[in-house]
Amino acid sequence: MNDIGRPGGGSALPDDETLLNDLGRYLDELDPPPDDLVQRVQFAIELENLDVEVARWERLDELAGVRSTATGTITFTVSDLTVMINLARVGKTHRIDGWLAPAGEYDVEVRVADQGTFATTTDEGGRFVLDNVPGGTTQILVHVGSGEHRRTVVTPTVVL
Repeated sequence: MNDIGRPGGGSALPDDETLLNDLGRYLDELDPPPDDLVQRVQFAIELENLDVEVARWERLDELAGVRSTATGTITFTVSDLTVMINLARVGKTHRIDGWLAPAGEYDVEVRVADQGTFATTTDEGGRFVLDNVPGGTTQILVHVGSGEHRRTVVTPTVVL
């Protein structure tokens, strides 16, 4: 009779619990979560106005988000709005060039964790530029419409 797999049976294979513990240890060593992960998550959900529409990543030239640093072009979409931004490092700060479609004038805010909010308005073509944006966990808010029909679209976080 085969004793492999039975406790005390001389199995050469570890049990599931041992495998999962080893896997967890390897992941902690090789790919640990960022030290400030909790602060980044809190930043992402602390919006005063909880009635926001979250845009989704559409295209990303380089990895960005909670675990990496962003440069290049990123596109976000919701049902009726596309937000494309180009991120460029300029010295110790960043420049954000953005385009919104459909074109029109929108109020835009860029939130940077522990650095404040930077606001601008797009031109009639839907373009905006923000210079001297400090590094950190960042979200872009776009205010669409006016009055009682005004709504806010927020992007996922990007780390500058």
